[in-house]
Formats: sequence, structure tokens, C-alpha cells
Amino acid sequence: MSRRIKRMNPKPRERDERKEARPFKPGGAKKAGPRPGAKPGTKQPRFAAERTERRAPKVAMEEPAAAKPVEVLLPTKVQTVKVTADENNMRVDRFLEARFPGLSFSHIQRVVRKGELRVDGKRVDSKDRLEEGQSVRIPPLKLDTPKAVGELSEGAQKTLAALKEMTIYEDDDVLVLNKPFGLAVQGGSGTTRHIDQMLEVMRDSKGQKPRLVHRIDKDTSGCLLIAKTRFAASHLTGAFRSRSARKTYWALVPGLPKPKQGRISTFLAKEESEDDTIMRIAQHGDEGASHAVTYYAVVETAGNKLTWVSLKPVTGRTHQLRAHMEHIGHPIVGDPKYFNIENWQLPGGLQNRLHLLARRIVIPHPRGGVIDATAQLPQHMQQSWNLLGLDASRFDPIENAPEE
Repeated sequence: MSRRIKRMNPKPRERDERKEARPFKPGGAKKAGPRPGAKPGTKQPRFAAERTERRAPKVAMEEPAAAKPVEVLLPTKVQTVKVTADENNMRVDRFLEARFPGLSFSHIQRVVRKGELRVDGKRVDSKDRLEEGQSVRIPPLKLDTPKAVGELSEGAQKTLAALKEMTIYEDDDVLVLNKPFGLAVQGGSGTTRHIDQMLEVMRDSKGQKPRLVHRIDKDTSGCLLIAKTRFAASHLTGAFRSRSARKTYWALVPGLPKPKQGRISTFLAKEESEDDTIMRIAQHGDEGASHAVTYYAVVETAGNKLTWVSLKPVTGRTHQLRAHMEHIGHPIVGDPKYFNIENWQLPGGLQNRLHLLARRIVIPHPRGGVIDATAQLPQHMQQSWNLLGLDASRFDPIENAPEE
């Protein structure tokens, strides 16, 4: 576990830049000065992981204490309620979850999808945000009875232990997991085990469970941010919307990207078929097209045949990094959707799995300061790094790259 608390200045807003990949000069970024109290001549660590030995041990997750189930009033008829100041800008699904602890995710989606819930008389989507003073029509609801917090089944205890094993940072408001390869963040067609479902075992005595703040792909490993309280969820999602969250990814790609440091700026649009969904490069004005910006930099190469790159997404589009690397001719190794180089063979000893890691996340803490968490390489990527002679402790060349 690694944690760094400091004050940070707000980031400049993204410019409406729509050019293709072009080089930038990292020398323009200011270098961080020595920490207060540091000895002269001492090299300062660049990554949170390198500071682990000088930090206090990770805060352990407290074992759930026995508590009585909370009695929830069942809404047996249609209700109309007003959105309060505290609920301003809250998503519709989060609003229902907060008002009625224990209401299942599937039930929330169903009443919204069927139009049984209305805001100022109009149909809404579960992701739409509410404004103070709006009238919300709530239909009769069937609540799942919250379980006593102390009564965990054997399966639930194993799930809780698995979450503890993934934990790289935790406090009263925030949880950061190192999500393993192959584990989905949310449910979908044919998906029965995922992070959102696993978090059910962490419901508190009021029936509230930790909330997902963002998402990463099923086959992407690394930092996943979770809000343990409604207060934290509101602030952290706001930080993502304002692009105050800074994320660094590591990937392995074929060939050597040129220039070695650059900026990829395109529009992306979703393309769906019967058995697959991918993001394609689109033009400004195309239906569903969103602007996407990524910084990339070469960290180290293995005989110019494979390259370790560091990626910093400025925007957060679906499959953004995977689509962008394919766009510049260097798709990520092991990517089943975007790797399409003909006659390319995976070097011996490397596993055919997506080589993409959400390495680090730095985001303002809801109560002040900054959360700084770093995830270690997953087993298949560590194996590749070892076989290729890559040094995972090397400095990331775009850690302080501009993000506009």
C-alpha cells in the first residue's frame, strides 16, 4: 500500500485540440522539488510504490461488527418527493439507493427503464443527474431486506477476504483496489462475478454498500477507485468530471512508436455488431462521436520488437487507450479486440493476455489532500517484463506531462 497526501493546484481545462499524434517537450514540465525534511542529495522517489518502506503500514479493513438489521419503510404506493440540497447533482440510481437502502440494482434499473419513475413528469435515465427542487415520482418498490452486518456466510467471508487481498489503499471514505486480470467491474451478459457484486459483502448497518467511482475493462488490471460513503462518491465523481483525477497506465506494444513521446487526439464512436462492440476512429460531427486525448511515451524497448509505453488519458472514453494505440499502429499485446497485425507471432514465454495496467491514480481526497495509489504488475505482465529484461522500477517519463 502506498499513500501520499499533499495539496495540488487545479488542472487547466482541456483545449479543443483535434490534431493527430504530435510530439511534445516534456522538459516544459516543472520538476518536483525535495520533500520538506529530506536530506540534501537524497534522490526522491517518483512512484508511490517506491515510498512504501518509509510509510506507515496499510490501514487494515475492520472486521464487520454484529449489528441489527435496519428497518426500512416499504413504499407501498406512489410517492412524490423533492430533491434536497444535499441530493443536488446526484444520479437517479444513486438517489434511489440512498433513499431506500437495500433496493437492488436490478430493481432500480427496471423501474427507471419502464418509466415508472419520473422527474418533473418526464422519463429519465438512471445516469441522469437531479437538481435541487425537482419533483421525483417514486412507484411502489420491493426492497431486499438488509442482512445483519455480522452474519456473513462462508462464501461472503471468502469474498471479503478476496477484496482485502486486492486492497492497496483504504480509509473511512475511500477504497482503492488492484483489480486482477479477467475480473469484470460490473455485471453484464453471462457475467456472474464482478466487483460491484462482491462489494455487497461490505454493506454497513444502514444497508449502504461501497460505490464504483469509475470503471476499467475486464482484462485491464490495476487501480480501481471505490467510494465507501455517499459523501465520498459525490466528491470523487466530481473530480473525474472536472478531470482532476490523474491516471497513468503501462502497456506493452509491438514495434517502436515514433515519435517516442506524443499526443493522440481523435474522435471515437461506438460500433456494435451481433457479437462484439468496439470503438472506431470517427470524424467530428459523426453521430455518437466523442473527443479523446491520450499522451504516450516510450519507457524502454526490447530489441525494438516490443516496447513498454506509459499512457496518460486526459479523457475517459470506452477502450480509449486500446483504440488509440491501434490507431497509431502499435496495438497493445494480447488485445483480443484491437490487435490485428497480420502474421505477427507472440514471442515465446509471453502469455496471450491483455498487457495493460492501470498503474497509478492521483486524485483529490474528499476531505482534503490527495490520494496517490500505485498498483503492481499482474502476474502475466511481470512474467513478460522478466523475460524481456524490462525494469519496472524505472522512472515514468511522462509522470509530469501537461494534461491539456
